[in-house]
Amino acid sequence: MALGKDYAAQQCSIARALEVVGERWTLLVVRDAFYGVRRYNDFLAHLGIPRAVLASRLQALTEAGVLARRRYQESPPRDEYVLTDSGKALWPTVRSLGLWGREHIEGTLPKRLFLHAACGAELGAYGQCPACGIGVPPEDVEMRPGPGLDPAPEDPVSRALLAPRRLLQPLDADRV
Repeated sequence: MALGKDYAAQQCSIARALEVVGERWTLLVVRDAFYGVRRYNDFLAHLGIPRAVLASRLQALTEAGVLARRRYQESPPRDEYVLTDSGKALWPTVRSLGLWGREHIEGTLPKRLFLHAACGAELGAYGQCPACGIGVPPEDVEMRPGPGLDPAPEDPVSRALLAPRRLLQPLDADRV
């Protein structure tokens, strides 16, 4: 039996969510949007994704309401992509999936640390602060390089991400 192309026959919220974020590159695009990547060329440089695939994923995420497209330059017209409230709600999923991968697949040192900006405690698996006992929204998360991160990456986005930064703050890879 051939594997279907969608989950239309499934009556399950997980199946419906996979229709939006289940493709191989999609959660990496969302992850980068949390890191502050907003521009097409920066996604392209950081992910190493084929242009056509990136264009398709950005369009699909925009149509699904996960990303919003915003014009940042008129001549020539250029847009950037920012997470919507719906997209920001994926933070606990992205966070816990990253930890799961680190612990059960990679078995390596963390590449990035995610801290509660208010107190400096490292976040728990679902984005909660163990010191304050609260769920921390992505706007209040500081990302820092972890001991497993390459200290001399080749692409400008990865170099820009070496500096401690708040999630969702726009990344300007050109200034690195």
